[in-house]
Amino acid sequence: MTARTTFLAKLIGLYFVLSAIAMLVQRDATAQVMTALVHDAQLTYVVGVLALLGGLAIVLNHNVWSGGALPVLVTIIGWVTLLKGLLSLFLPADSMVALYTAAHYDRYTAIYAGIVLIFGAYLTYGGFARR
Repeated sequence: MTARTTFLAKLIGLYFVLSAIAMLVQRDATAQVMTALVHDAQLTYVVGVLALLGGLAIVLNHNVWSGGALPVLVTIIGWVTLLKGLLSLFLPADSMVALYTAAHYDRYTAIYAGIVLIFGAYLTYGGFARR
C-alpha cells in the first residue's frame, strides 16, 4: 500500500463520512439543494469544473488497478468523479435534469447517503488502519 493510497483513502473517506452525515441530518435541505443545482445550468457547470479537477487529480496521481480493494476503490472514485465532471460540463441541461429525475434523489436521499457513508467508512478505516 503506497502512502498516496493511504492519504487519498483518508481524505476521500473522511469527506464521504462527513458529507453523508450532513446529508442524513439535513435530508430535506440536501434534496432541495440537489434539485436547485441540477436545474441551474451555470451552477451545474461550476460543479462540473470542480468535479473534473478533482477527478483528474486522482486519476493522474492514482490510477492503480491492483494491490487490493482499497487502491482500486480510490481509483474507481477518481474515474467516477472525472466522468461526473465531464457529464456536468457536456450534457445538455435537460439531460442532466432527466438523469436526476430518473435517480429519484429527492425520494431516496437517505439511501444515497447510506451508500456514501458505507464507502466512506471503508475508506477511512482502510486508510487509518494501514501503516
